Amino acid sequence: MSTRTTGAGTYTPRPGAAPLPRMIAAQAVLETRLLLRHGEQLLLTIVIPTLLLVLFSAVDIVDLADTADGGDGGGRVDFLAPGVLALAVLSTAFTGQAISTGFERRYGVLKRLAASPLPRWGLMTAKTCAVLVVEVLQAALLTSVALALGWSPRGGPLAVALLLVAGTAAFSGLGLLMAGTLRAEATLAAANLVFVLLLIGGGVVVPLDRFPAPVRGVLEWLPISALSEGLREVLRDGAGPPWAQLAVLGCWAVLGLAAAARFFRWE
Repeated sequence: MSTRTTGAGTYTPRPGAAPLPRMIAAQAVLETRLLLRHGEQLLLTIVIPTLLLVLFSAVDIVDLADTADGGDGGGRVDFLAPGVLALAVLSTAFTGQAISTGFERRYGVLKRLAASPLPRWGLMTAKTCAVLVVEVLQAALLTSVALALGWSPRGGPLAVALLLVAGTAAFSGLGLLMAGTLRAEATLAAANLVFVLLLIGGGVVVPLDRFPAPVRGVLEWLPISALSEGLREVLRDGAGPPWAQLAVLGCWAVLGLAAAARFFRWE
């Protein structure tokens, strides 16, 4: 049997990790596919926010007379659409990501990733990028539904983008912190409970001024309240960037991501 000679070093292996941006991009693509593949996640991130938008816009279950223009359907959707967009960010960046990452940790997926050259913060970055892709799809769908219901958005897209990115960073950090410190079953229960509580008390469908002043003062510091009220100021009232709400979201993002990077356990 004859062999063909080749130039020196033609097949010399080049061991070593891929460049960090390439590793993060590859992991982000994988995380996006996993998010879009799960029917349960799609129910949480797509179906529930859309149903809430349609239901509460058609029927004045919550009295929005003083927040809507005359209490008509168009006024209700002007109030609800920004809140539902904030809810979509919460469902994807926090609830969905916490549950999926918690069970990945339980089944040993994260343990194997820990043996790869991808650093801990690189995994968090990839998961956040995947969340952003899903949120773009959510925003496109919810915006189309809201426009069909008579929504008349105002304000600049840059302010909206700043709020959505800051909200995503805040919720992503908190979701990863929960998934990386609690058992998978505890994460499942806690993430769903937080979702329901913030849906009710985060200014999404119930105006914050419906709560007593002491309670409202606490609720305004929650990230979901800051995001929903900030989006409402821009999209309904036509205001510029809401710096107060952006500062609240920025603080939650820094604290959440720093805590997740510090306390996240891979197994």
